[in-house]
Amino acid sequence: MTRLNRQDLMDLLAGATIFGTGGGGDLSEGIDLIDDALAQGKTFDLVALEDVPDDALICTPYMLGAISDLPADEEAGYARLPRIDVPPILLAYERFQQHLGQSFFGTVPCEMGGSNTAVAFYAAAMAGHKIIDADPAGRAVPEITHSTYFIAGLPAAPIVLANEFGEVMVLENVMDDMRAEAVVRALSVVSRNDIAAIDHAMPASQLRKAIIPGTLSKALAMGRAHRLALEEGRDAVGVVAQVGDGEVTFRGEIVDCDWRTEGGFTLGSINISGNGQQDASRYRISVKNENLVGWFDGAVHATVPDLICLFDTETGQAVQNPHYRIGQQVAVVILPAPQAFLSPRGLAVFGPGYAGIDGHFRSPLSKRR
Repeated sequence: MTRLNRQDLMDLLAGATIFGTGGGGDLSEGIDLIDDALAQGKTFDLVALEDVPDDALICTPYMLGAISDLPADEEAGYARLPRIDVPPILLAYERFQQHLGQSFFGTVPCEMGGSNTAVAFYAAAMAGHKIIDADPAGRAVPEITHSTYFIAGLPAAPIVLANEFGEVMVLENVMDDMRAEAVVRALSVVSRNDIAAIDHAMPASQLRKAIIPGTLSKALAMGRAHRLALEEGRDAVGVVAQVGDGEVTFRGEIVDCDWRTEGGFTLGSINISGNGQQDASRYRISVKNENLVGWFDGAVHATVPDLICLFDTETGQAVQNPHYRIGQQVAVVILPAPQAFLSPRGLAVFGPGYAGIDGHFRSPLSKRR
């Protein structure tokens, strides 16, 4: 077991934000959760997956919804509802344990991301439980179905949900993760596009072969390398590509961008005009919470499940959707997909087809391997 201090946690969340490919929740929200728990004397204990007892009960807490603000007319519709003073994820966590009649051993994040990784940490720390060094995605993903849980055929239900209005729901008999995505997404939409959910609660013996081990340690190493590069005045973007076994694909300036909130997702596009040796070229990214597709001079260049990461080159920080803007100086880094998503089933649920691209998955990184 490793007890993570605040610097460890900040580095880990920074790495998770990089692997979040624009999604995974806002980093500032994740930092607020961590600092709240630390202020209350809580600890963050990271445990390797192989060291978790077989009968230990593990769950996956997360927040689901769009990552952009609601339009003003929709926001007004929630004004009459009460607000609770307890984070919804803690309400759901306690209710789930009551429902099961037993306590959790620890949590697994649903994905990598500045907020959603922290949500799982926060739920565990506030209850005195452990954080398991693993997750079912290895990156951020738009939907519940985009996970190794779904690839392995593990059921999400029972699922416990709570929102900021104090409404708590227990979902049982949900057929599979595809149906869970539809139901939970709908409940998120009527919960101001933000709902706390906990699913895949089962013993470690059932989860051990269905999640990706070591992803939190990987995020910690990435975040630490990124921070040190910034502190030492090195090219942090290049360091990320090197540490992540990827490549810096494009550098330029955002000349056009947009976003909208629709169906519980943040949808948008980012158009970049190249500079330097690429001053005659253009790069475009399509967004559905995460960065899904990159086009280089009009041709498909990169798609999920590879990670399309955007960085502000003036600050060296990862750009979180939808906080991109016209005139922003950026770099595009492609990192390799988690191996689990490269199986036929993995590509069927989270490959080019999901992003609306015809044809087989072809990674721009494959030419150098």
